[in-house]
Amino acid sequence: MTVNRREFLLFLGAVSGTAACSQLSWLAPPGTQSAIAGVPFQPIPGPIPLPFVTLSAEEQIKTYGRYNIADNLTLPEGFTYDLIAAWGDPLGTSRIGYNNDYLALLETGENQALLAINFEYISARPWLETFTQVVGKTLPIQEVNATVQLVTKAATDDQPPGLNAFALAEGNLLKAQIKQICREALIDQGVGVIGLSRNEQGHWQRSPHTAERRITGISGLEDGHYLKATGPATLIFQKQTGQGYLDKLGDRIIGTFQNCAGGQTPWGTILSAEENVQMQIPEAVYADGTSFPPATNPFNISDEELTGLGNVFGLAGNKYGWMVEIDPANPADYGTKHTWLGRYRHEAVGVRVLPGKPLAFYSGCDRRGGHLYKFLSRDVATNLSDKANSQLLANGMLYAAQFNPDGTGQWIALSPQTPVNPQLPSVHSGGMIPLPLRPGGGFFRVKDDAEIAQFKAKYKNLGTLYTGTPQEQQGAILIDAHYAANAAGATCTARPEDTEISPDGSLFITFTSGGISKQDGSPDRRIFTGPDGRADYEYGWIMQLTEADNDPAALTFRWKMVATGGEPASGGHGFSNPDNLTFDGKGNLWMVTDMSSDKMNRPVRDRTDNGKPISQSNLRGIFGNNSLWWMPLRDQHAGQLFLFGLGPMDSELTGPCFAADQKTLFLSVQHPGEVNGTRQYFATEERPFALQTLDGRAFMQQRQVPIGSNWPGKQANDPPKPAIVAIRRVDGQSMV
Repeated sequence: MTVNRREFLLFLGAVSGTAACSQLSWLAPPGTQSAIAGVPFQPIPGPIPLPFVTLSAEEQIKTYGRYNIADNLTLPEGFTYDLIAAWGDPLGTSRIGYNNDYLALLETGENQALLAINFEYISARPWLETFTQVVGKTLPIQEVNATVQLVTKAATDDQPPGLNAFALAEGNLLKAQIKQICREALIDQGVGVIGLSRNEQGHWQRSPHTAERRITGISGLEDGHYLKATGPATLIFQKQTGQGYLDKLGDRIIGTFQNCAGGQTPWGTILSAEENVQMQIPEAVYADGTSFPPATNPFNISDEELTGLGNVFGLAGNKYGWMVEIDPANPADYGTKHTWLGRYRHEAVGVRVLPGKPLAFYSGCDRRGGHLYKFLSRDVATNLSDKANSQLLANGMLYAAQFNPDGTGQWIALSPQTPVNPQLPSVHSGGMIPLPLRPGGGFFRVKDDAEIAQFKAKYKNLGTLYTGTPQEQQGAILIDAHYAANAAGATCTARPEDTEISPDGSLFITFTSGGISKQDGSPDRRIFTGPDGRADYEYGWIMQLTEADNDPAALTFRWKMVATGGEPASGGHGFSNPDNLTFDGKGNLWMVTDMSSDKMNRPVRDRTDNGKPISQSNLRGIFGNNSLWWMPLRDQHAGQLFLFGLGPMDSELTGPCFAADQKTLFLSVQHPGEVNGTRQYFATEERPFALQTLDGRAFMQQRQVPIGSNWPGKQANDPPKPAIVAIRRVDGQSMV
């Protein structure tokens, strides 16, 4: 890793002044920034040629032969950003959490607003490296890590790696040290509410508000602010005896964590999605819906991850993985988990509410082979602004989508009466489907089509896979929604992430990756195939789903892909791994990407290895950093994507959210420095990339890549911190 004088001067140019984002033309090949009629900004050139670039193949090779990646949020000319809040900033009696994700702006009056923020997870390397510097506390990391590693080395194959701190006696020093680490890590997850105001220049900034507060991963444990729950799964929470582990708290719940994307209701509440909870608690459950014991997910610590954070506190796994509703304006509201919406790895929620119709809430399970779900309320909404509408989430039915290759589909009810009818393993790109394991708990992997017939002969409907009264069976099905949906015949998809309702009432869904997991599963090859014909297509899609008669209560629908990831020369739109979506006031779609941090800017010296193409996953380095795109859905550019922003090093851009006047786009910048931590003395590295012109001609690019991150401070050796920004035009006009 080296840094020369030229790179140092370039860095200084990038950080001098708040308008630095509009001065980053040096980052891009010259001659590619030009106005495009009908596009409200000059698209920034990314590290690869994109369809809006009007250069010849020869000019592309010359222009893109060298490229410099910036450790900054790069925006088009004429745009800038204001820093709103960053990890560690004070918030009430707590602090702004880590890895801010979903944002919801609730404008409460003229120039006044509340901003709700999700805090998703801990990026171990930068969090451990900078915690004391940012938060001002010390943690016993070295002492605990040494013991955990010794225990892990001595573990047998039957034991998961880590240490079962839950089994240690109260008063044990090691248990107290682990609690200290896990407490701080769970405080840095959950949800926050901050106050905002607009200054005389029209720029948003933090402003004190009585509703400001934090809801953390340990809310209720020490402060009495337990979360509540509604729906059939509460019958399982209240059990006094069962097959598995019970926390004896009844329907009270300690905290919320792994809070990824979310949604907003017309009555002013927000919904926060608990996603990868399997990292922190046991995900598997028994046939009665009770949890596997804490020992099955012990505490572990590494340079990449902090896992099993719920172990030392004895958290019951079946209480996490839900959709949480919170009223940001009510300082006494610490959240309600509505169990009719199902327990799985929620990524987001699309909310569709029409007068006289049931509520329709859409959400995806972000795992390989995960499903798309819809909740329909039993009763209908009348006054859409009435906060009593939240009560409608306490009764209804959860459905899972079954997609047909002809562009049609249907919703399957996850009720005890629904027939068991799994899809065959052979229709999945990985040749496997996981199903509920009985008479025990958890799941088993089916790889032979013949086993499906045996499973169907043994279990006639979902009720036969779960135990208890019909109401308890329903609760257990909702707790085990992913495996119940597999058993019912729902389509395994390609990591559904965001679900967003468009102005015309249709649903837009991002499917982030068609890759295969030997543990979780894979998508249906009949539905999810790339333009190259591959069933394990890595780069993802955006789908539009329209209910029959555009009725949210319909049980059939039509679907079509409207955008495909991948290189333009291979039939893609130029992005990789689409994630969060939002619509602006003119109905245009905005999208951010979610490439894995360790894949961004990974060198691609050759597209083959021993004569075979390298994996699409390892080819993702060509796309550079994660990005923000604009996609009009009508007029002359309908269906085209234009690059609006690139994130800092190792980061992910999340939670895009417009102010009502369309002059500000709020955005989360998550986990800068996740791979390499703090950037030391502006270090960079030159890396080779085997690229293609738009028409498929091969050429090499030399790319300067910063090593680590100093964002958002951007000064030498500053700690990388997740932060929320407000993007605006320099001239103060509407962004769209």
